[in-house]
Formats: sequence, C-alpha cells, structure tokens
Amino acid sequence: MSTGFVIAIVIIAAVVFGAIVVLTTARSTEVRGAGSLSRETRSRDKKATVGAEAATGREVEAAARTTDIVKAAPVEVAPFVAPDPEAIGVSRRQFFNRTAITLMAASVGSFGASVVAFLWKGAEGGFGSKINAGKLDDVVQLIRQNKGFLYLSEARAWVTEYPKSSLGKAKAVYGNQAPVFTGMQSGIVALYQKCPHLGCRVPNCLTSQWFECPCHGSQYNRVGEKKGGPAPRGMDRFAVTISNGNLTIDTGSVFAGPAIGVNTTGQEAEGPHCIGSTGGHH
Repeated sequence: MSTGFVIAIVIIAAVVFGAIVVLTTARSTEVRGAGSLSRETRSRDKKATVGAEAATGREVEAAARTTDIVKAAPVEVAPFVAPDPEAIGVSRRQFFNRTAITLMAASVGSFGASVVAFLWKGAEGGFGSKINAGKLDDVVQLIRQNKGFLYLSEARAWVTEYPKSSLGKAKAVYGNQAPVFTGMQSGIVALYQKCPHLGCRVPNCLTSQWFECPCHGSQYNRVGEKKGGPAPRGMDRFAVTISNGNLTIDTGSVFAGPAIGVNTTGQEAEGPHCIGSTGGHH
C-alpha cells in the first residue's frame, strides 16, 4: 500500500469525523438548559404585541406589594372510611413474609420427622433394633468357614469367636458389660464395624488375622482389642443374647471398646499386615 493512498484514507477519515462533530454540536446547541428559551420562543416573543389592557411595570410591582390577605373558603373534611381488606389484597412484603415462614416451617417439620424416623426403632427391624443372627452353632460354623471372621451387613457388625480359655481375663475387663460378656461365655463377640477413631468401616485382614482400618492405620486383634494406630480404644461391641440356641444382636445397645493396652486373648499378628506395618501402641 503506497504512502499517498494511506494519506488519502487519513484525510477522508478526518473529514468524516469533522462532519460528525459539527452535526453533533449543531444539535446540542438547539437544546439549552432548563432556564433557556429556544429560538422559536424568542421569535414569537418579538412578534407579540402588548394589548391595551396590559399593565405597566409599576402597576405590577404595586400589586405585588399589597398587604391584603385573601382567605380561602373553608373545605369540609370527608370522614375516614376504612379500606376493604379483600380489595387491598396481600401486599408484596406480606406475600414474601408468609412464603418465608411457610417454607421454614415445612423445612423444620421435615427435619424433625427425619430425626424421629432415624432414632425410632422400627418394628420391621434393621440397624438400631435387635437382629436375629440365626442359630449360634451355625454362626460359629460360618465364622470358621470365613477364616475367623463373619460380617453381618444388617447389623453392621463383625462376629468372631472368643476363646473360652481367655474368659478369666475377660471377666476382669468386660464383667461390667454383662450383655457383652454373655456372648463371650458362649464363644462369640459382636463388634461394631465403625472405627472408634473417625468412624471408618474397619475391614478384616486375613493374613494378619486382625482388623486393620484403611483410613489411619488403627489395628485391632480378632476380638476388637486395640493393637496399634491412633484409635482411642478398642472396637465398640454390641449386646448379645442367646435364647433357645438362637443368637440375637442388639444393635441399639452399643458398649465402648476396651482401653488401650487390653489384650485378653494374647493374639499377635499371624502374618503380614494389610495396612501399615507391625502394630504398636501410639
């Protein structure tokens, strides 16, 4: 592109811009401030003639300085009539206030119903009620078939065998938890699946024959007594009853696990750990 062509384009653009500015300025001069008169108004004022009845300036000033007071005619005040509520209807503020109160009441009611439903032990069973685990002999057989551990999902519990040779030590630790000790005397213990540390579900480790929490490494022996990790105690346990050979786990009755250092069975890891390394109290 040549220099002359560029200069021509710049000149044309300048001319167009100047024309736009002139037109805009001309339009703005036609409109004055609120106290100015347009050209048409001034032209009409020049052509207008003062009539014979028009007063002089002195007469207008004299009339303005008069002290006469003109009393206004009395006005009768109309009596107040209350508006019809149905005609007025609901104001916008009232509508939003009533809507907010209604929604809040509905939310609180729903929350309360949910809490009651959660805490209420339903007649149909489920977690929080008494779970029939079946014949005790069958439960023990299933524990052995599953290599030392039986998980009951409905009760959210692990069921393991408790060695009768350790009942002497167990009585000193669990004697004040009669529903738990009763199960130990029958050869079983029902452990809550939740880790006492932060509530993670604790799985079993078949190689070590311990429970080992994958969240933070807490470890428990086969009867839920703490062996290592940050947990504050052993695994919590459920109350159990044996009636006519049937095992019932009361998931609504939870007992705190034993203190750190309790090891009534003396069971150590029987193989490699699934989580972390060798257990040790922290």
